Amino acid sequence: MPTQQSASVTRLLVQWGKGENCLSQLLPLVYDELRRIAQRHMRMERSGHTLQTTALIHEAYLHLVDQPPTPWQNRIHFFALASRLMRHILVDHARGLRRGKRGGCRLRLPLDEELVFSPAKSAELVALDDALNRLSSFDARKAKIIELRYFGGMSVEETAEALNVHPNTVIRDWSLAKLWLKRELSKAGNNED
Repeated sequence: MPTQQSASVTRLLVQWGKGENCLSQLLPLVYDELRRIAQRHMRMERSGHTLQTTALIHEAYLHLVDQPPTPWQNRIHFFALASRLMRHILVDHARGLRRGKRGGCRLRLPLDEELVFSPAKSAELVALDDALNRLSSFDARKAKIIELRYFGGMSVEETAEALNVHPNTVIRDWSLAKLWLKRELSKAGNNED
């Protein structure tokens, strides 16, 4: 995002956070980035998913608009929250599908060194969300780093800025969080056998 546009987004977010009605100006500036984030989330979903990228963007937008005024720090803060909302929307959708299929079942989630896996199925997304929630219960920063980097597609520098930490902290926590998630998901898969 060009620097001038980035500054405009931040300015509009601050105004919106103060209760000013500037969403009609903001949405065109952030829509492409929201689309990129939504596409990243959707790539991890099973083929034939009932939600489409545009629907996911609009659902997240409705959640954002429905919130009480938020004191936005900057555009990265906004995109991080939008990414988190998209993940929650997809997880809620997956949980709803699992409830409808004889109680659902847990599947193993393959997780390699880069935290990349084949297109996720609903149960895999739910397993990953459950593991992230467990991680968040004792190390919220590591869980946020996974959310921002993996789901939000943010760089190390953007993640560091969003969390107000040094980039080396992000790199270290990213590595540790991936190892922890891999172990947890492996344990969950072994328990299901």
